[in-house]
Amino acid sequence: MKNFIVPDNIAISDSGFIFLPSTGETFTLNEMGKEIFKLLQAKKSLEEISSEIIKEYDIDEHTLERDIEDFILRLKSLNLVIQV
Repeated sequence: MKNFIVPDNIAISDSGFIFLPSTGETFTLNEMGKEIFKLLQAKKSLEEISSEIIKEYDIDEHTLERDIEDFILRLKSLNLVIQV
């Protein structure tokens, strides 16, 4: 699996509000998105993120991996994460 990081200049509030200073754009994440984003900020690998989410929620691993991949691709398209 690939790994992604959140650039240091991107901030997220406790409510899931994200500000992209380079463009002034703002985004709002739901609870699951906020949790995944914060784990990405903590430099967790995709495997670690999946493991954390599975421990906390009753979710199928295959579905979770697909959903995380879709979410990260969306974040990447918005320049909120970069692939390393």
